[in-house]
Amino acid sequence: MREQRESSKEYMTVGELAKKMGITVRALQYYDKQGIFSPSAESRGGRRLYTYKDMVRLHQILSLKSLGFSLDDIKNRLISLDSPDDVADALSRQAAAVREKIDRLTESLNAIEMLKSEVLQIQTVDFKKYADIIVNFHMNNEYYWLIKHFDDSLLDNIRSRFDEESGTIFMEKYNCLNEEAIELSEKGVPPEDEKAQVLAEKFWTLITEFTGGDISILQELIEFGKFEGIDNDWVQKQAEVNAYLDPALEIYFSRMGINPFVEGEL
Repeated sequence: MREQRESSKEYMTVGELAKKMGITVRALQYYDKQGIFSPSAESRGGRRLYTYKDMVRLHQILSLKSLGFSLDDIKNRLISLDSPDDVADALSRQAAAVREKIDRLTESLNAIEMLKSEVLQIQTVDFKKYADIIVNFHMNNEYYWLIKHFDDSLLDNIRSRFDEESGTIFMEKYNCLNEEAIELSEKGVPPEDEKAQVLAEKFWTLITEFTGGDISILQELIEFGKFEGIDNDWVQKQAEVNAYLDPALEIYFSRMGINPFVEGEL
């Protein structure tokens, strides 16, 4: 039950509050009807009256609403404002919600800027390739930008063999093997060493998984490995990995009697 008070400087009518907060009277009436924000008192004549505490509560509601929360969500997020700690807690939660929103907007902005950059570099309208770039970007695949360098047959292979989950797992394996190759190289482990040969076997298994035994895809990957027009940092890292893996793979192929460029040997 609302407290009955005479109008004073400590209280605001619905119109006064609406004007101060930049909101319509109708919106305030709707919030009251929904049970999310009601006046603390009313005058003896029946006019609804709001306090400055109500104003702080309304600010919290409007802030959460601007972040995309539904009224039901807001109801569950509102807490009492009866002590300084309560107010500080409410503001901390509000700040956390704002930061979360900023993070989401920043991610969306980065995706838009990324795609814009890739579109300009591709120089052709290719929505299929755009979609691949977007998917890989959202998978947190740091090599999403490489897609613009793939031809249609290589992309078709990737689309047919990998979904988001399996693609993510594949890239995790690939990155781990690259890091392992760099680590062994820095430690001076020779390519004929057992550790290097185990790495070569794991890397070749991964390549076989990627190509599905298709020699033409393997040849495309080798051509692609010439790195023409590709990001210099990536080129440098891959050159370091390949410098170590190539001789290790040659020894592995020789020991296993494998010729990867002969049909049926993949």
